[in-house]
Amino acid sequence: MDKEAKSLVARLLAQQCLPRKDRLVRKALTDEAFRHDIDSRLRACGLRLLDNPYAGHVALALEREMEQPVLGENEVWKSNTLGLDRSALALLVVIWALIILPKRQRQIERKELKDDPGQSEMFAEEKPLVTGPGVSLPLNRKALIADFGDKLGKATKIKMNLGTLARFGFIIQRQEEIHEGPLLDLLFDYNQVASRILDGALSDLLGCHLGEVLETQQEEADADV
Repeated sequence: MDKEAKSLVARLLAQQCLPRKDRLVRKALTDEAFRHDIDSRLRACGLRLLDNPYAGHVALALEREMEQPVLGENEVWKSNTLGLDRSALALLVVIWALIILPKRQRQIERKELKDDPGQSEMFAEEKPLVTGPGVSLPLNRKALIADFGDKLGKATKIKMNLGTLARFGFIIQRQEEIHEGPLLDLLFDYNQVASRILDGALSDLLGCHLGEVLETQQEEADADV
């Protein structure tokens, strides 16, 4: 177990994140003794395992009490720890809302993109939780720029920021499509942030677009069946 624990921690440090289906990640999520060992090793270094059951990956993060000692010399860390400027951070929040919020709704309802949107299934809560492309559809880059360009810095700035977010693993760009990256669903605490987006300052900006995204994604999924 000692060698496996060392291997998992080292791989997380080296690779930034690992898929939940990885053998040692699955062991950390299901074996209480192994998880305790992993947590102890990480805690000794001021780190913690980011484990969101709705996300397809796990990653490492600083423990809360270590944020100030490690990052306190740079005031930017209070909004983000990657040095993202305001426009990049705003774009990241919008992408998170447009991809993760519809995805989470499907996950909670145990529905996949191919399912009939009008059909309610008995015992849906007993279905296994799905992650990945079965519940997460990409955004169209041209549509994103058309909808939010005037708020997020026009096409050139948005394309530059998309490249930055892709390098950090938040998104994956494939031609004109913006897909969920391995770190996107680990970015925010859904329980804290979702209501602030839907009911707070971004509700007017995002509210109608979220409905459009859900409708468009379902239409695309139906067309693929």
